[in-house]
Amino acid sequence: MRIWMLRIWILVWLTLVWLLLWGTISVANVLSGLIVALGITLLLPLPSVPVQGRLHPLSLLWLAMHVAWWLAQSSVQVAWLAIKPGRPPLSAVLRGHLALKSDLVLALAVNIMNLTPGTIVLEIDQARRLVYVHVLDVGNERAVEQFYRQVTQLERLMIATFERESEWQPAATESEEVS
Repeated sequence: MRIWMLRIWILVWLTLVWLLLWGTISVANVLSGLIVALGITLLLPLPSVPVQGRLHPLSLLWLAMHVAWWLAQSSVQVAWLAIKPGRPPLSAVLRGHLALKSDLVLALAVNIMNLTPGTIVLEIDQARRLVYVHVLDVGNERAVEQFYRQVTQLERLMIATFERESEWQPAATESEEVS
């Protein structure tokens, strides 16, 4: 039942995106959106992503507040670097470790890092849970330490929101679900 509800939701979501792209709601746009959504889901299926753990709404709110603060703070820093007279900032590729169990949660953490101005994840070592991040301004030791503190804090927030040890259960594989 859960799988069917998810498939219906995907069809509805893709149809809504189609309607937003066209900008008008009409019978023709709704029907063509449904046809396109069906075509996408049938001809271009995505692999299933195992979902493990539970979502904790208060921790999610705390995570969202931290991410909003990081976005605001780094936006101001990047804006200042853009208008500041003098030499361009020193940039580097730094390696961070995210001890997250779920690939989905790791992907969410990487997306948060990519959304933060001044940083972009260049590579993910999935097996060792390492991320290689290009950081715009590493001109002093304090900036480097701030990057590592932020990675550690992001890891803690993601675990508190999605992967608490007391509730963690590995997802069943497809062969286990079928049996």
